[in-house]
Amino acid sequence: MLPIHRQQTLLEWLKEEGALKISDISERFGVSEMTVYRDVNQLADANRIIRTPGGITLPPASERSANQCGYCLRPIQHSYSVQLITVSQTVEQMCCIHCAILRYEDKKEEASHVICKDFLLQTTLTAASAYFLVHADIDLHCCRPQAIPFSTLDYAERFQKGFGGVICTFDEAADIILHDRQKGCTCSKT
Repeated sequence: MLPIHRQQTLLEWLKEEGALKISDISERFGVSEMTVYRDVNQLADANRIIRTPGGITLPPASERSANQCGYCLRPIQHSYSVQLITVSQTVEQMCCIHCAILRYEDKKEEASHVICKDFLLQTTLTAASAYFLVHADIDLHCCRPQAIPFSTLDYAERFQKGFGGVICTFDEAADIILHDRQKGCTCSKT
């Protein structure tokens, strides 16, 4: 298993269990404790976990920065940021559409709407009214597979001519990202 997949799995286990011992992680993965420590060090350096004596845990919500994604804990670049608004009017910040889609899938019953920004104009729009370019040949240095929002079909088509990809609606982008997640997602649930 690749280190990125082990790290994703570690974060999922922490979400479910709260804390893990290094020896248990080593046993579960069937790898040495040194391998586990290398994975843990990368996650700790990125502030995605906290080291404890002989183990690890997630940082408390109060210690998480307002500039961290509510799904993958990466720093939020405001030009790509997305907000998920629930029916109770709580707002969750995500680093990109990719994480917003994954979080939306987790909270579908509670979600009211998703707000994003047009990639070119930086104008605010609802994800339901946006067009998304998925699998474009451009690296936005965020979560993958990436989806790029546009306010008009014309902008999406023009961008597609230069960078390829597939233009779709929010629901279609969600289907693609959820399907592609099986192949390898670069983030994981917090």
